[in-house]
Formats: sequence, C-alpha cells, structure tokens
Amino acid sequence: MQLGLSESLPALVARRFTAARDAGHLVFSKTHLSIINAAGISYQLRYCPALAKKPSNLKPEPGPKPKPDPFENPSPDLLIAQFPPEKPVYNLILNKFPVIPNHFLLVTKDWQAQTDLLDKADLEATYECLKAWNAEDDSKSLFAFFNSGDDSGASQPHRHLQFLPVEAMRQPGSEAWHPLIDLLQPTSPSPSTKFQHLSGLPFAHFALPLPPNPSADTLHSIYITLYKAAAAATRGHSPGQDTETLSSQGPSSISYNLAMTRSTMLICPRKQETALVPIDPAAARDIADPGVLSLNGTILAATLMVKAEGEWDSLRENPEHLTQVLATVGYPRTDSRGPSL
Repeated sequence: MQLGLSESLPALVARRFTAARDAGHLVFSKTHLSIINAAGISYQLRYCPALAKKPSNLKPEPGPKPKPDPFENPSPDLLIAQFPPEKPVYNLILNKFPVIPNHFLLVTKDWQAQTDLLDKADLEATYECLKAWNAEDDSKSLFAFFNSGDDSGASQPHRHLQFLPVEAMRQPGSEAWHPLIDLLQPTSPSPSTKFQHLSGLPFAHFALPLPPNPSADTLHSIYITLYKAAAAATRGHSPGQDTETLSSQGPSSISYNLAMTRSTMLICPRKQETALVPIDPAAARDIADPGVLSLNGTILAATLMVKAEGEWDSLRENPEHLTQVLATVGYPRTDSRGPSL
C-alpha cells in the first residue's frame, strides 16, 4: 500500500498543521513538561491547564442527541491526504485538539468500529506512515498508538490510529526521556521466550520485534499473537497457559492499547481507563474530577498528561504514585506460574 504523496510526509503534516493552527481550525494547547523517574523509567509528565476548566451554565437539550462522527466527513482544513490514491480507503487527518505539534490520525473512510480487531490493511497502512516519516531523515521517528475498548482511553468509536512525532515530543530538559517502546528488552536469553518486556513496568505488556519491511500478513500475525497474550493476561494466565480460543477478526474480547514503531509492536491489556492520584484538597477547586487521571496509549511512549497543577505536583513529588496509577489501569504481570505482582 503506497501513500502516493507529492511531498514528504513530515513536510506535508507540518505545513497543514501550521496552516490549520494559524487559521484557527485546530486548537493547540501548550503543556508544561517535567521528567519523572518511576521504577527506573523516565516518564514525560505533561500539565495542560486547558483541560481543567469545569463546564458552566450548560443545560442539556431535551431528548436524545446522537454524538456526531467527526471522521465521517472530515473538515478539508484538517485533511492531510487520502490513500491509496487510486481508490482511497483511509484519510490522514490532523488532531483537532493537539498538545503535541503535528499530531495526526489514520482514519478509515468508511465506518469501522474502534472496538473491532485491526485488519491487515490497517496495520499495513500504519507501517507505511511509520516508514514514510523518516524516509528522508533518519533522525526523525514516529510513534503510533491505538486505543480500543471502553477502558482504553479511546475517545471516538470510528476506527482511527494516532501518530506522534517523537522529535515534536522532545523539549529542552527531556533528554533523559525515550519512548517506552524503544526501551524494551528480550525477556530472557532463551529462544523459547519470545516476548520483550520492561521490568520496571507494573502492568502486563507484550512486545515483539518487527522485521524490516514486513508484509501485511506478517504484521497481522504478530498483532494477533500479541492480542492473544494480552487476552490471556486478563484471565491471569501466561500466554503458554491459556487455552481460550479467540477469533482474529470482529469485536475484541478485551480493552487494550497498542503501540507501534518501525521496529517493534507492543500491546497492554487495560483494566480501567482512569486512576486516582492523591492531591491537596485546596488545589482541587474549580477543577473537573480532581485527582482523576485518564490514560490512553501514550503510556506506551512513557508519556501522560494531567489537567491540574495539584496532580502534577503530586506525581513529581511522589513518583511512586505514578507506579500505582499504572498498576491500577493495567493487569498484573504474569509468568509461567500465573499472576505476579
């Protein structure tokens, strides 16, 4: 599947992002960034004050009102490209409410459910975007993620994968940070243990390396292997213990986050979307849901966002709170003996 772009993907995304931002077609919210270390992993902690405003004087309209689908007919001002050129199946669209510059999405043109398993074409298109991002500049890299299920942090039911340029995520003072997916190591030297993992992550996660220029079939096979391992973890089983038969298409049996780069695919099953962090009650005034953090697939880039200064302070001053938050939203890690905390 070729993107068929007339210019490089980074240049095209940057040009469209700047035009949309300057014309007010997207709302870019700046964040304050801090790097914190929890269990040996450096995390980007972003504080976005724009998220903390409580809605006021909002009266619900009578009767049910269906939620509009922003991806059904995307605004031309946010549309980056359509592909394949001969018969478009996907749209590349700018995120309308980004906190990272050049945040964009891969969206199916026709309705596909976010809660269904990804198919071969979805994964192939994702890899093509990853490959195109640094085709002309090896210093650039792209982080792709997918949120699926009620507990994953997914915000729209129309199928979409998201992309964040790693170079745009970096800021002065964040040199110690690397996307979490880039830190993965083989579980053991044994060739029989194929999954990669990070010992400092307090939740079940499974990763596999990607070969150079993988086929759509290879990408899908790796994805299904990871998905089945994640589903096993939700039942407290290691992949080798699980005997459950799962379909490789249709609705997913679990909520999960998927992350992908040109070299690795990573999945973590999700138990819940939100977690609580203790904050000073005096800092909770005029804040919607004080202390409640909502996490999505950016946790697999070792990045998360808070809406209130009290939450930001709590995590910076007590990094163990972050470890507790991550353990809350994921499932316990498993080994050959079953669950391990």
